Amino acid sequence: MLKDRRSDILVALVLIAPFLAIYLLVFVYPTIQMFRISFTDAPLIGAGSWKGIDNYARLDNDPMFRRALWNTLYFVLLTVIPGTLIALLIALGVSRLAGRLQALVLALFFLPYILPVSVVYLLWDWTLNFQFGIAMHVLDWLGIARIPVTKSATWFMPAVAWVTIWWTAGFSILLFLAGLRTIPTEIYEAAALDNASRWTTFRKITWPLLRPVSALVLTIQLILQLKIFDQVYLFSQGGRPNDNMVLVYYVFQRAFQQNQGGRAAAVAVTLFVLVVVVSVFQFQLLRFAERRRQ
Repeated sequence: MLKDRRSDILVALVLIAPFLAIYLLVFVYPTIQMFRISFTDAPLIGAGSWKGIDNYARLDNDPMFRRALWNTLYFVLLTVIPGTLIALLIALGVSRLAGRLQALVLALFFLPYILPVSVVYLLWDWTLNFQFGIAMHVLDWLGIARIPVTKSATWFMPAVAWVTIWWTAGFSILLFLAGLRTIPTEIYEAAALDNASRWTTFRKITWPLLRPVSALVLTIQLILQLKIFDQVYLFSQGGRPNDNMVLVYYVFQRAFQQNQGGRAAAVAVTLFVLVVVVSVFQFQLLRFAERRRQ
């Protein structure tokens, strides 16, 4: 038996060895290097001298870093909870359909999610174009003055947040639909026999049973939106990128445009810690709220 157990362990190690090697090479090693470089003044490529916590100390007095941090948190506020609520409402509507109609509507909502960010940018850049965009013609029809959305410091983040919600809602809708399909129909039939209203059914049955899925969607969205870069970078072209700075954009600027690998790594480490802390805090907060309701 001992020999068989050793053979099983050996087979298991051989099977997981390729994944473990790739994981260590692609994720663990770069992460360790990022932490190490953040304590040096290294350029993007090459070694640097040890600077201790100087790169982190300089962040507190860096107005561009503070702007990037604020814009990132503002973007998260505009997208995570609103995007989750919109996805939930759409999922509730789609779940009431059946057959091919449901499949068609679901495909229409999921289609934007499979588009690359460059295509999403082109679609909405045409739509929001100040001169000939469809959105501008709608404003003309409503009697509202045209707004240069992607060139305005006030409207830039809300516009990019809307585009992001439109782009990423499909995946959240699928998760909510999967959660809705796990709820037994007998529960709804019992509620109907008690003459429960739709709002009561949602508040007492649907929402409590969807809380685990909601926590998952919120966590995924939070992590994704804290790492926002592509949309901000593309829509900032020809505008004022420094006003729209976010943390990943700031890392890109420091590393690839200013060749300051050490300072870029310090910002990346700060973002990494922020993502971990906020995600764990949110998850624990949702668990605490769930326990209190029980």
